[in-house]
Amino acid sequence: MRTLPECSVVIVGGGLASGLVARQLARQGVQTVVLERGGDNRDGAAGKIPTQRDELRWDTRLGLMQDAARETYTLRRSRDAAAQPMRRLSAFLPGTGVGGAGNHWGGQVWRWADYNMALRTRLETRYGRGAIPAEMPVQDWGVTYDELEPYHDLFERLFGVSGQAGNLRGQILAGGNPFEAPRRNPYPQAPLEATEAGLMFKETVEREFGYKPFPSPAANSSGPYVNPDGMHLGACQYCGHCDRFICEANAKGAPDVLLYPWLARQPGFELRTHSHVTGLDYDPVAKRVRGVKYLDLVTSEEVCQPGGAVVLAGFTLTNTRLLLGGGIGRPYDPVSGGGVVGKNFCYQANSGISMFFRDRWLNPFLAAGSTSTIIDEFNDDNFDHTGLGFFGGGYIGVGVTSGRPIAARRLPPRTPRWGSAWKQANADWYAHSCAIGVQGSCYPHRENYLDLDPDHTDAFGQPLLRLNFDWRDNEAKVSAYCTDRAHRIARAMGATQIGPVVSRASPFDTRYYQGSHVTGGTIMGADPATSVVSPRLQHWDAENLFVVGASVFAHNAGHNPTGPIGALALRLGDDLARYSSQPGRLS
Repeated sequence: MRTLPECSVVIVGGGLASGLVARQLARQGVQTVVLERGGDNRDGAAGKIPTQRDELRWDTRLGLMQDAARETYTLRRSRDAAAQPMRRLSAFLPGTGVGGAGNHWGGQVWRWADYNMALRTRLETRYGRGAIPAEMPVQDWGVTYDELEPYHDLFERLFGVSGQAGNLRGQILAGGNPFEAPRRNPYPQAPLEATEAGLMFKETVEREFGYKPFPSPAANSSGPYVNPDGMHLGACQYCGHCDRFICEANAKGAPDVLLYPWLARQPGFELRTHSHVTGLDYDPVAKRVRGVKYLDLVTSEEVCQPGGAVVLAGFTLTNTRLLLGGGIGRPYDPVSGGGVVGKNFCYQANSGISMFFRDRWLNPFLAAGSTSTIIDEFNDDNFDHTGLGFFGGGYIGVGVTSGRPIAARRLPPRTPRWGSAWKQANADWYAHSCAIGVQGSCYPHRENYLDLDPDHTDAFGQPLLRLNFDWRDNEAKVSAYCTDRAHRIARAMGATQIGPVVSRASPFDTRYYQGSHVTGGTIMGADPATSVVSPRLQHWDAENLFVVGASVFAHNAGHNPTGPIGALALRLGDDLARYSSQPGRLS
């Protein structure tokens, strides 16, 4: 193995969190190396018009995603079951290449409700100290929303987020989300155009239920935009090729557009692509990580990159796997409840109901990744849970994001599955259908965790990460409650036909996409006994090791995790600039 000269900071993963950390370091002149296992997705044919509107290549065949033949995961739903490998990654989609999953995302950018940072305190204060079930290890994060708010604001300006403010400096504004955490500034850009389905939803929930609908905040640029670093976004074309695609119009806020081109011009920054990280060189006596070991996929050479500080900024599951593989921190034990690495793995309890309107033309192909109209009345703890038997909730909305010809096959119940009648139904309903969806929270359960699989390895001979996960009683009740509310709205919208009403329930099925918002495994907190990293994201058992990304979330809310990831990453970048000049335990 070849050992390189030490750099100030080495970051594992070349995605969104990594780029934001590196951006803050570059502004302070801190030498930084980023290791990314994939290549530059904008090189060659992948970045040229019109190849990005190739649904077969990028959507069906998942051209921007992790190669499951090289590295996948195993799943078991209970500790007494045998784990099986996921031969195809379908339930969630880790990205590969410069920008990571931040390239193929749809663009929803949320600030979680301010009480989410101290969720245990919130629930105990509102419902009593004994109200939280023993099998639900929900905990406070050790950081407040007020501490993160300036970084939320910066993230939104860097990514040109489009939206309508609902809580500006404590003043509730019409047209925005009345439940959002207070913000110091309006969104940088006006909201996206509403879809026809969104307008129908808005009219119905206001008239029939008195709810407060609002446009989804979006990293889809509603107009031409220049961010604080001088990086440009074009105006969204509403082409429907957003999620799972690189944007041809450069209208989606993505790391490969806004972060890495800027970083490439900064002295002291280096991005190494095709660098597959295999482990961390950890000294358990000194409690320091000496460097990051990786395989150069071009030359097949094994390399070690020493660093004064090391940052794990990969996908949720990657961060956890590297800590478990390196023996850094105590692995979680579901029997005793002790240990921390792998703890609190969470997903999201999402569901949807198809609606068909014979006399309304909905034009599903005129859309972006975040052209959604939403209500938050039943999200998180925005409503009284007394007597309901569960905690959490979800947003409800109509999100028309694409009408792509292969996947856009929403058909009424009892439609034949093949033949001329199936073809005719596709023609009849393509422009006349949409779905009302629920994005539900997922709170931790004692039996939902991550560990290393003892039987299965990847292409490099390393143990696969094992997901121990199923839908538990709390999430089944969350999904049933919110899906029922969505069904009531669907009926009130006057649909000609309504599809099956099915909420999330056990068993967890990996064959169907349910969202890539997986969280936990390296959770943050103020107590080393119950958390992997401190509120400053510094590992309790390795002073110079930091972890950032959704893996540090102690639970998963009913909103996308990207906003809090961005805020935490920017704050960590500032902390690391300070640490590089004065190493030690951050406070």
